[in-house]
Amino acid sequence: MASASLAYAADAPADPATTEVETVIVTGTRTTGMKAVDSAAPIQVVDSASLKRAGKPDLIAALAQAIPSFNAQSFGGDTAALTLSARLRGLSANHTLVLINGKRRHGTANLAVLGGPYQGGAAADLNFIPLSAIDHIEVLTDGAAAQYGTDAIAGVVNIILKKNTSGGSLDVTAGRYYGGDGKTGNVSGNIGLSPFANSYLNLTAETRYHDFSDWGGDDQRVIRGNTAANGWSTILAGYPHTNKISGDARYQLTTLAYNSGVEIGDLELYSFGTYGHKYAGAYENYRTPTRLPQLYPLGFNPMETIKEEDYAVTGGVKGKVFGDWDWDLSSTYGRDFDDINVTNSVNKDLYLADSSVPGHGSTQSAFDVGAFLSTQWTTTLDVSRPFDVGLAGPLTVAFGVEQRHETYKIKSGEYASRYIGGSQSYPGFSLTDAGKHERDNVAAYLDLAVKPVEALQLDAAVRYEHFSDFGDTTVAKLTSRYDFSPAFALRGTASTGFRAPTLAEEYYSATNVGPSSAYVQLAPNSSAAKLIGVNGLKPEKSTNYSVGFVTHPVSGLTATLDVYQIEVRDRIAGSGTLCAAGCAQNYPAVAAAIKAAGNSISDDAEFIGINIFSNGLDTRTRGVEAVVTYPTSLGDWGHVDWSLAANYNKTEVTKIAAPPAELGGALLYDRTSISDLETASPEYKISGGALYSFGPVTINLHETYYGLASEDVSYNGGGKDGKFWTNKVKQAFITDLEVDWRVMDQFKISVGANNLFDKHPNKKSALEIDDEANNGNGAQDIYSSISPYGLNGGYYYAKFAYNF
Repeated sequence: MASASLAYAADAPADPATTEVETVIVTGTRTTGMKAVDSAAPIQVVDSASLKRAGKPDLIAALAQAIPSFNAQSFGGDTAALTLSARLRGLSANHTLVLINGKRRHGTANLAVLGGPYQGGAAADLNFIPLSAIDHIEVLTDGAAAQYGTDAIAGVVNIILKKNTSGGSLDVTAGRYYGGDGKTGNVSGNIGLSPFANSYLNLTAETRYHDFSDWGGDDQRVIRGNTAANGWSTILAGYPHTNKISGDARYQLTTLAYNSGVEIGDLELYSFGTYGHKYAGAYENYRTPTRLPQLYPLGFNPMETIKEEDYAVTGGVKGKVFGDWDWDLSSTYGRDFDDINVTNSVNKDLYLADSSVPGHGSTQSAFDVGAFLSTQWTTTLDVSRPFDVGLAGPLTVAFGVEQRHETYKIKSGEYASRYIGGSQSYPGFSLTDAGKHERDNVAAYLDLAVKPVEALQLDAAVRYEHFSDFGDTTVAKLTSRYDFSPAFALRGTASTGFRAPTLAEEYYSATNVGPSSAYVQLAPNSSAAKLIGVNGLKPEKSTNYSVGFVTHPVSGLTATLDVYQIEVRDRIAGSGTLCAAGCAQNYPAVAAAIKAAGNSISDDAEFIGINIFSNGLDTRTRGVEAVVTYPTSLGDWGHVDWSLAANYNKTEVTKIAAPPAELGGALLYDRTSISDLETASPEYKISGGALYSFGPVTINLHETYYGLASEDVSYNGGGKDGKFWTNKVKQAFITDLEVDWRVMDQFKISVGANNLFDKHPNKKSALEIDDEANNGNGAQDIYSSISPYGLNGGYYYAKFAYNF
C-alpha cells in the first residue's frame, strides 16, 4: 500500500504517552532543555491532538478530561452562564495562573457573582484561545507564586502556541445533545508560514456556534394555587414548561490567533496575540402574566445577552548579552469588554409611574444594562545563565522584574434599565455601582537551580511584590528531586503564596433579582459594606506542601503520584444570604447597608437582602494525584496507549471568623457558602483511557468516574434558623468514545459521543421542589447545577479534518 509508511494522523502522535513525558518543558523550571519526565515539579503535558480527540466543544472541557485535578464549570447563573470557568485542585479559579507562551494572560471582566463552587471567578477565559492554534499545554499542578506571580497558588496553565512554518489544517465539527438541543457547529483553520528567512508566522481562525439546551422541569408557579385558577394552562406557550432557564446559553464565538518571530543576528523579535468576539444569550426566569398583564398577558421570558470583545497582544525581543546571559524583554496588553443587555423584558415601575413625567408611563422591551471592562498591561524582563561551579550539573541563575497595571470598570445602565426596580431579570447598574478602579504592581524574583550530585536536583525561588493598594509581600519556594535509580525518583516542594483580590472582587456592585427576590451584591470596599462590619478585602496568604514520586518499573511504563496540602488564610469567599426582609431572619444593619448603597428595589421583591465577598475563612485542601501511562504494541494488530489518572481532593474550612458585631448575630457564612467550598466539587475523579491505532483507524475510549458532590441550599433565606436541603450529585461513570478513519493521507473523518450512555445527575426530591415552590420560586431546576458532568446528558458529533 502506498500509505504503508504514512505517519497516520500527522496531528496525532503514534505514542502520546511517550510524547508527554519526553516533551521539553518551559514551565516550572528556569533550566533549559528540561523534559517533563525529569522535572522536579509535577508537570502534565497535553498535546493538541489529545485536546482535539476529546471531542469537547471548548478548550476548558477538553482540558478537564485530560487533567484529573482540573474541573470545568458546567452551568452558571446570570452572566456566569455566558462565561464558564474552571479550577485546579479544588481551589478558586482565581488561584490558577494562565500563561500564553510563558506570558501572563489577562482575566475576564465578567465576574462570577452568584453562589456555587466557581463563585468569585474572574480568571482568564480559556475559550478565547482557538484550539487549532495550540501546540501543547503544560499544566504545573503545584504552587508557583514565587516563580510566576503571587496568584499561582493552585498551579499554572501554560498554553504554548504553534510555530509551524509550513502546512496547516482545516477542521469542521457538528454535533448536538441526544435530546435534540444544544446544536453545535465549529470550523477552524490553521496555517504555518515563513514570510522570509529565519522567520515564522502561524495563523489560526475559528468560529463556533452553540444553541440553547433546556433540562428544567415544570414551572410550579403556573400549575398551582391562584395561578392555576386563572385558566392559564390552556393559553401559556409550552405549559407547564414555561421556564427555560435550566440549560446552556446560546453563543456565537469567533477567535483569531497569531504567533510570529524572526531572528536578526543574535536577536529574536517575536509577537503573538489573540482576538475574540462573542455574542451570547441565556434565558432567565419566566415572569408570569401577573407581572405586567397590560403588556404581557401571557407572561414573558427575559433573556440576558452579552457582546464580548477580548484581545491580547505580546511583543518582545530576546537574545544573549555579555556572552552566555539569556535575556527576554516583553510587554503584553490584554483587554476584555462585556456589554450586557436584557431583551424581551420590561421595567414595570417605569411603566406604572406617573405618565406626566417625561419618560414615564411607558417602557421598552430591550435594555442596555451596563458594561464591564478589564485591562492588564504587563512588562517583564527575564535574565538567566548556567554557571559551571564544579558540581554534577551547572548552577542556573535566573532573575527578573515585572511591572503590571490593571484596571476594572463598571458602566452604568441606561436610565430605563435602572429606574427603581429596573429591567426585569437584570436591573441596570446604578450610578453608585459604576466606577473605574486601578492598581499597579511591581515584582522582582530570583531563582537558583543546581544539581549538587548527579541524582539530586534543587530549585529555590524567592519573589518580592509591591501592590499600590496592599503594600509589600515576599514569597518563596523550594523544590527538590532525588533519583535513586533510573526507575525511581522522589520529589517534593514547599512554598508560600499571596493573592491580592481581583479588582472585580473588591469593587463589583449590583442588584441581583429573581421573580420574587432582590439581593444587592455589596462592594467590600464601599462605605455601605462598613455598616455590616466589612472594611474592604485584604490579600490571601497560602502555604503549599507536596511530596511524590516518579517511577518507571518496566520499559515504557511511567507512573507519578503526588500528595499535597494547600492552606489558604484569609480566603476570599462569598457570604451567605443576609436578609433585610421576607426571610427566616432579617437584620436592620442589612437594610441600612442597602439604603446606603443607593440601590432601588422593586415592590415585587418579597425576599430582600445582600451578598458580599469577605476574608472570613481559612481553608485547608489535601489531595492525592496519580498519573500512569503505558504503551502496548500488538504487532500486526496495531498499538494501544493506556492511561490512568486519578485525583482525590478534600477542602475543609478550618477557621471561620466571628461575625461582625454590626450584624447583630447574623452569620456571615451559612451552610450554603461553606458547602460550596467543602463539598460542591467531586471528592475524587478517576479517568482511564485507551487509544487504539490500527492502520488508518484510531479508536479513543475514555472513562471518567466522578465521586460524590453535594451542596446545601435554602429557599427561605437561610441564616441561623433557615431550612436547608442537601442536593447530592451521586457517583457516576461517564464514557466518551471517538472513532477516526483516515480516508487518505491528508483527510480524516471522525464520529464520537461524549457521555455515551446519556447519564444525567439525580433529580431533586419532590419534597424539596415543593419547598422551593412554596417560597415563591418556579422550582423548575430539577437537577443540581453543581453536577461536574452537566445537565444535558449525551452529546454526539461528527468531525472532518484536512491536513496539508
